[in-house]
Amino acid sequence: MVRDALCLAHGWSADAVETVVIRTTGDRVQDRALAEIGGKALWTKELDRALHDGEIDCAVHSMKDVETIRPETIRIAAMLPRADVRDRLIGAESIADLRQNAVVGTSSPRRRAQMLRLRPDLEIVLIRGNVDTRRGRVASGEMDATLLAAAGLDRLGQHDCGHAIPTDVMLPAPAQGAVGIEVLGEGAAGAIVAAIDHAETSLCVLTERALLARLGADCHSPVAALASLAGETLTLRAELIAEDGRCDVTGSIEGGIDEDLGTALALDLLTRAPASVRLLFAA
Repeated sequence: MVRDALCLAHGWSADAVETVVIRTTGDRVQDRALAEIGGKALWTKELDRALHDGEIDCAVHSMKDVETIRPETIRIAAMLPRADVRDRLIGAESIADLRQNAVVGTSSPRRRAQMLRLRPDLEIVLIRGNVDTRRGRVASGEMDATLLAAAGLDRLGQHDCGHAIPTDVMLPAPAQGAVGIEVLGEGAAGAIVAAIDHAETSLCVLTERALLARLGADCHSPVAALASLAGETLTLRAELIAEDGRCDVTGSIEGGIDEDLGTALALDLLTRAPASVRLLFAA
């Protein structure tokens, strides 16, 4: 997708861009939750090294998997237009349709907390691996259901897989559905990549990431957020949830595109959050 966008923007042929596949620690380690083995850096550290070593000019990331605090030498140069931000439920038509005490697989603290808030009877178990692996474990009856990002399924051509959960039922992870491209802070690559930036996506995702930064959130933190733009008005919704789903705090804020809504909403949520929720954040 990034290659095609660059070629279109600059009038290049497809062979003008070399794609370098880098297998990360996050890809290789599939039997433990990311929070237990190093967090989101497991998706980025190998690509960061390749950037610093000059092996690649830019690194392509799923933005929800990029840690909030990045090396000072690296910057986000562009984001592609955002895809579907919703989660999809695999194994049932809706959360309400899951049987009593159903087993649901996820490695996401956010999804775990949201599911338990909606259905305290559920048994949440760890599941990692690619889409086919996760779908296979549901199909085999090992678990009743799992949750996957709609954007990832759509990019794999699996448009009819699962049932989308409305964002007013499950607010997505910050930056879900967005593909970002990082470059070194200095060098010609930044200007080249900036030509494919989708300004609305960048504004919304950076607003969500500002919320994470002020919260001091990491991969252990059950936090959901979604920013949207209508004309010159930016809206940010977010929620912080206890790990067991028993309590939460939600909020929203509107303002102009030049306002730091992420920081403002983070402070509001932390002020109002129950102690059991506030303790999950380092801010």
